Amino acid sequence: MRKIHEVLRLHFEQGRSKREIARIINVSPSTVSDYVARAKLAGLSPPFPPGCDDAVLERLLFPPSEPSSVQRPAPAWPTVHKELRRKGVTLELLWQEYKSEQPEGFQYSAFCEHYRRWRQQLTTSMRQTHTPGERLFIDYAGQTVDVTDGSTGEIRTAQVFVAVLGASNYTYIEATWSQQLPDWIGSHVRALAFFGGCTELWVPDNLRSGVSKASRYEPDVNPTYHDLAEHYGVAVLPARARRPKDKAKVENGVLVVTRWVLARLRHQRFFSLNELNRSLRTLLADLNQRPFKKLPGCRASAFAEMDQPALRPLPQVDYEYAEWKLARVGVDYHVEVDGHYYSVPCQHARAQVRVRMTRTTVEVFQRGQRIASHVQCAFKGRHTTVAAHMPPAHREVAGWNAQTLTARAEAVGPRCAVLVERLLGQRQHPQQAFRSCLGVLSLGQKYGGDRLEAACARALKYSAVSWKSVQAILKNGLDLQPQGAQRTLDLPEHENLRGAAYYQSNQIH
Repeated sequence: MRKIHEVLRLHFEQGRSKREIARIINVSPSTVSDYVARAKLAGLSPPFPPGCDDAVLERLLFPPSEPSSVQRPAPAWPTVHKELRRKGVTLELLWQEYKSEQPEGFQYSAFCEHYRRWRQQLTTSMRQTHTPGERLFIDYAGQTVDVTDGSTGEIRTAQVFVAVLGASNYTYIEATWSQQLPDWIGSHVRALAFFGGCTELWVPDNLRSGVSKASRYEPDVNPTYHDLAEHYGVAVLPARARRPKDKAKVENGVLVVTRWVLARLRHQRFFSLNELNRSLRTLLADLNQRPFKKLPGCRASAFAEMDQPALRPLPQVDYEYAEWKLARVGVDYHVEVDGHYYSVPCQHARAQVRVRMTRTTVEVFQRGQRIASHVQCAFKGRHTTVAAHMPPAHREVAGWNAQTLTARAEAVGPRCAVLVERLLGQRQHPQQAFRSCLGVLSLGQKYGGDRLEAACARALKYSAVSWKSVQAILKNGLDLQPQGAQRTLDLPEHENLRGAAYYQSNQIH
């Protein structure tokens, strides 16, 4: 208003041009022309009459427009607001439907302006538009609840899980002992069972159980949480760090739960988690039936009308809780999980893999492909090995035991079986004779089973029970000689060869 006073003073008292006045007070020439024209129309010029302050001058130069005598029928704005949450519904579509019923109603621009004014009267949490069945907002209440152990008197604090549907504000709460991964996953499963269906998106906070690494652009979702989302066919859209408006629904839901549920429990003592959850369920029913302040209905009625029909059905197979970990396969093609060692195919030795652990199984994945699966074993320091995972040479060694070696020897013949049994019995530990037995059996591949059986018979006759003896018999063809014959070696005479007579002499040289 001080600029209007200055424009009129410079124009009427000093007679300056409009362009000059515009330059002096830093406004456009058209604004100066408008102020001067309005002053002449109102018959005003300095000096102004007493009592002509800024407010009076503004009313004289800018009189309010005459109200229209035509009263336009207004639509039901709460209904318009609710319909806008449905997929594909726009203000233009709602205006067309309104005009078809009220031909004398607002034009489109006035319709939009009146709706915006009406919406500004709502609370911030209700100002958002959410498509039914699209988003589920998830968080923990900041306030905890004390639970007393009846036998020891120890007090433990229980966390309160909160899940809120975007369109209807329908709320689910439960108490758990922690915010760790098993409780976090279990709360999701029970919440979806409570709603009776699943949304398209989950919007969690950035707690560690849900998001391994927070990021504004590409947050890393916890593998187990991602596994849960894949089971339900849901996309996880974590809220940005330090951006509470990204999950304003659940922030408001936490506030409502704190005021209308937890505050009512402040004088009660609980002696078990189940007892606390029973009280929470009772108060939760009251909360969902509590009427809205500025919209018709309540959370339960809005859920039945909007979210419930839009929710996707739950999978018929229940989710099986599983944890994931990164691991590296050892040089012995085994991977360590909770102190136990599980085999993978030998070609993956030294590779980095992902391990999925359920209550009953251990699965090993590499680049998204499962390469091994085992029944979970609780014995630490032991090994679970699948024979197909081993190299051929290792499979042969792994098959060594007294029974298999004896059975293989019996397949050659009875004398071979006796020789193998004697080899095993010569050592304090039979395992020490495994290599000798395998050596004897391997001779059958070179000389044939019949010759090996004959060589074993000859070795037993002369008590030469060893692999070297059997090998020498076969190498020299002694197994081909009749059992009664004895082969002598014809040696050339030489002065250094003493002969048998030398040892019969009593002479001592």
